[in-house]
Amino acid sequence: MIRVLVVDDQTMVRMGISRLISDSDNIDVIGEAASGEEAIIKAKELEPDVILMDINMPGIGGMEATRKILHAQPETQIIAVTIFDDNPYASRLLKIGAAGYLTKGAELDEVLRAIVKVNAGQKYISPEIAQKLALKPFQTEQDSPFDSLSERELQITIMIVKCQKVAQISEALFLSPKTVNSYRYRIFEKLAIDSDVELTHLALRYGLVDSSGS
Repeated sequence: MIRVLVVDDQTMVRMGISRLISDSDNIDVIGEAASGEEAIIKAKELEPDVILMDINMPGIGGMEATRKILHAQPETQIIAVTIFDDNPYASRLLKIGAAGYLTKGAELDEVLRAIVKVNAGQKYISPEIAQKLALKPFQTEQDSPFDSLSERELQITIMIVKCQKVAQISEALFLSPKTVNSYRYRIFEKLAIDSDVELTHLALRYGLVDSSGS
C-alpha cells in the first residue's frame, strides 16, 4: 500500500480528494493536514510515502512546507497540487525537489497515476505543464515579472498578498521583522511598484494567486 498524506486548506476539497483516492486498492490515506505548518508535523509523525501538497495556502504555504519536509525527510515524495499551470511555481518546486506537479483540474486517473509513478521513484508532471516548461527557454519575453524573484522573495510576496502582516510573516518564516521588510522593499524594487496594493493587483493579473480567494 502507498501511504498518502493529503494537504489542503479547504476542508471539502481535502476530504473529497482523500475519499476518492482511498478507493484505490493500493493507496491508503493515512492523514490530512490543513496548512503547511500542520503538514510538516504530520509528515514527521506519519512518515507518508507520498504527500499531495496544495501550494496556495495561508501561513508558510505549500512551497515552504515542501522545502522543509524534503530537508528533514528527503525520501518522501511530494506532488504539488495547484490551480495554476503557468506561473513560477512549477519550476521552483521541481528545483527544490518536488516529485510531481498537478493542477486541481486533474482527473482522478491522472492523480492516481502520479501517485504510483512518484512512489516508484519517477517524476510526474501534468502534460500541459510539461509542455509550458519545455517551451519556456524558447520564449523571447519573460512570462511573468515574478520570475525575477528568488524563492524566498516569492514566498514573502504570496504571504503579503494573502494579507499577512510583517509580524506574522516574521514568526512563520523565523525571520526578524527588519529582514522581512528588507525583502518587501527588494520585491517592490524588482517589480517596479510602491505598495502592497500594487503588489496584490500584479499578483492577480499574472495568476500568482487565485482571484476567488480560495
